[in-house]
Amino acid sequence: MQIEIAIIAVILFFIFTYSGKISINKLVADNEMYLRRLKESDYDFYVKAKYGDTVNPDLLFNKRIRNALIVTVLIFCLLISNMSYVYALLCLIGGFAFFKLDYINLRNYYKKHLHEIDTMLPYYLKGLEILIQHYTVPVAIGKSMDDAPEIFKEGLQQLINEINAGNDTIEPYMNFARQYPVRDSMRMMRLLYRLSLGRQERKQEQLLAFSRTISSLQQKARETKYKNRLDKMEGKTMSMLIATGLGVMVLLILAVILLMDI
Repeated sequence: MQIEIAIIAVILFFIFTYSGKISINKLVADNEMYLRRLKESDYDFYVKAKYGDTVNPDLLFNKRIRNALIVTVLIFCLLISNMSYVYALLCLIGGFAFFKLDYINLRNYYKKHLHEIDTMLPYYLKGLEILIQHYTVPVAIGKSMDDAPEIFKEGLQQLINEINAGNDTIEPYMNFARQYPVRDSMRMMRLLYRLSLGRQERKQEQLLAFSRTISSLQQKARETKYKNRLDKMEGKTMSMLIATGLGVMVLLILAVILLMDI
């Protein structure tokens, strides 16, 4: 009987949703201002890291809320025949866990691809170095944005906006480094800030130091790339050896069994 009640509740929910009598999207839109408080501070960054500018983080967040509410209602329908305070709490926990799942997946994607972002930064800075030879640092950063990797564009725009707003401290540069916490990003942003303050007669000397640091970062990035390739090849080789070994063992066992039968 309990299963029948749950099935009927689920069917009724989908009928009311399909007919428009229950609108999850309208519920989310009407309470968007309050639901935004559930949004993680770094959620937009992770969305940009995975999808670039092709996906609107706010729309994706609303979709997360809608799906979490649907899951909560479905769990409620399944437990409706034995509903209690404990089961009601389970419904909320299940919905919240489903809501967090998308964020966890995005964060794991970013961590998994962090070495790729780490590899991009030195090559972007190398192009920036060429521009700094002819322009001031803020102007060079602005001119570099068109050719910058997609992942860096939002952070660079924020950096330029803060500088244009009159913030001539190191903080805009540090904010960029904190947004992209890859290898030596803090040190590189400090060097850029010093370049922006340096006198013209010291610019060439500072550029040489900047160039040497970038070359070192590029070398480290190449070493990391080759190491990852080697680790991947070693992993595949080990898998093949294990599979071959297991196959040989199975064949030997079968051969022994056949000999014993004879």
